[in-house]
This record gives sequence, structure tokens and C-alpha cells, in this order.
Amino acid sequence: MTAERRREVLSSASIDLDERSREIFRRIVETYLDTGEPLGSRTLSRLLPMTLSPASVRNVMADLEALGLVFSPHTSAGRLPTQRGLRFFVDAMLEIGDLNADERARIESQVGGSGRTFEGVLTEASQMLSGLSRGAGVVITHTSDLRLKHIEFVRLDPARALAVLVGTDGSVENRLVSLPAGLPSSALVEAANYLNAHIRGRTLSEAKGELERVSVAEQEELDGLTRRVVETGLAVWSEAGDGRPGTLIVRGRANLIGDLKAEDDLERIRLLFDDLEQKRDLIQLLGLAESGDGVRIFIGSENKLFSLSGSSLVVSPYRDTDNRIVGVVGVIGPTRLNYARIVPVVDYTARLVSRIMG
Repeated sequence: MTAERRREVLSSASIDLDERSREIFRRIVETYLDTGEPLGSRTLSRLLPMTLSPASVRNVMADLEALGLVFSPHTSAGRLPTQRGLRFFVDAMLEIGDLNADERARIESQVGGSGRTFEGVLTEASQMLSGLSRGAGVVITHTSDLRLKHIEFVRLDPARALAVLVGTDGSVENRLVSLPAGLPSSALVEAANYLNAHIRGRTLSEAKGELERVSVAEQEELDGLTRRVVETGLAVWSEAGDGRPGTLIVRGRANLIGDLKAEDDLERIRLLFDDLEQKRDLIQLLGLAESGDGVRIFIGSENKLFSLSGSSLVVSPYRDTDNRIVGVVGVIGPTRLNYARIVPVVDYTARLVSRIMG
């Protein structure tokens, strides 16, 4: 657990509410998560299992407001939870169940259907997460973790070629490679043959390391221009996943604009879409996922990613056969996500994807 996360939990744990305050706070949060609307004292007094007048409820709401857990959006309105209030609710009061056998079977049939490439599995996972939430399903994976089966070069013009990378899982990636001046087409064939003799079953970074270990004598068997294609090409490919965004799959973006209530909400979603298009900070998200096992929940400005000042992110990492974290699955949506429903779905989907990778 990171120091920042420990501070969040300790901050939540330091809030001590009596039974009456907890019940009133819980009703305010659950109403917000269900409808997005503030809850007033008169309505609250009728919902509570104990007998309290609207005036007594208002006094408790004032105490909750002093603690920074709720706020009033405008004069004479009911109360809504603050970001701190939502964090306290998630940490201290959220009841998360488990998926039943039918729910697990539905996820497995949609995500893990036979005959799919791994990229197809990730796309279906994103689509499924979108369908089960009010938000958008998101999947992020390092492209550099593709295990290679075959490489082929297709010349586009004298200075560029398309490198076609075929993975052991059947997925295909295309990347542009700059060519040395005067390179004959036969050199591309020679470079592809040389690479295919050394890279099968390896990731790009592993293949680069393997070629660096090849003896100088064997390297010298290659023509000088061909060697430059091999060296510069692999350097470009392996660096593409080193501190830079990998593959991003997002499904269900329309869900994010389905119930906007204000112009600032629309602007928030527009910024989110812009950031998603630019794949901004995806590697940072992978790093956050690596800092703890299981599902992570980021609420509002806790999350510095994607300009998500008014949104929440529920993510869980998935792993490869060596138990390395290689990607993230999750849901992006409004702060009033159905956390109790989404957390177990995200958790099970991440474990399923890890199992399929194995």
C-alpha cells in the first residue's frame, strides 16, 4: 500500500460516527449513487428506521457537513456527499458481495469465448464492463509484452517500411520503420529472416536483449545496411512500450453522457474524451495498479489521470504467466458509480483475463 493510500485510509478511519449519523449519511450517499439528487431532511426523516424529526435530521446533517462528508449544492437544498464522504463510504461502509455462478458464467462466455485472439478477449472485456456499469469499460495493455511469432517487412517507399508483427496469440501489430538510404528490398527479406531466427516466443524487449547477446561474428554476417534495419527497428519497437502508452481499448463512451445534469458535466466528459484519444498517462495508471493487489478505486481528484476531477475509476491489474502485471481492466464513470456492483465484476474480469493469458 502506498503512503498516499495509507493516508486516505487513516483519514477515513479517524471519522467516528454514531449509529444515527451513520444511518443518515448512508441514506444520503445511497440516494446520490442511485439518482444523483440531494436528499432533504424531511424525506430523510420518513426513511429512517428510528424516529427523528426533520429538525433533528438537519442538526445531524450540519454535523456531517462540519466533518466534510456532505455539502449543500444550494440554499435550502438537501445534502450530497463530498469526495471525502464518498471515500469514507467506500472504505468504511461499502458492502461488496461476490458474483454468483450465473454471473460468472455470463462473464466467461462473453470474455473467454473460444477462438478469440488475446486482443479480442480484451475488447470483449471492455465491452462487457461497459454493459454492466454506468460508465465506459477500459482496458490498457503494454504493446511491448506481445510475444512474437513472426516478423515481416513491407516496403512502402524508399525511406519507410511497414513492420508486421504477428504474436503467438494470433494478434497482429503494424509499425512504421525508417529505412537507411539505398537499402535494397532483398535486405528487408534478409533482416526479417534473421529476426525470425531469434525472436520466436520472446517479447520485443526480450528479443532486443537476445540480439545484443549474439556474437559479433554472427552480426558481421549481415550486410551493414541490413544490420541497421535490425538494430534500429528493434530499438524503436521495444522503446514503444518503455514509459510510453500501450494499447487502449474503450467501449461504452456514450454511457458517460447519458445523464449529464449540468454544462460543467458536459465539459468534464469532453476533457475526458480528449484525454482518452491522446492516451494520456496510461503508463501512470499501470504504475498505480502495480502499487497494490486487487481492485483500486480512485474518486474524483484523488486520481490525477485523464482530468478526472469529477469522475471515478475502478481498476484491477491482470498478469501474465510469469505473474507480472501487464495491463489493467476497469471502468471509468461518474462518481456515483454502483461500486458494490462494479468492484466484484472488475475483480473477476481481471482474474479471468489473467487465467486466459496463462
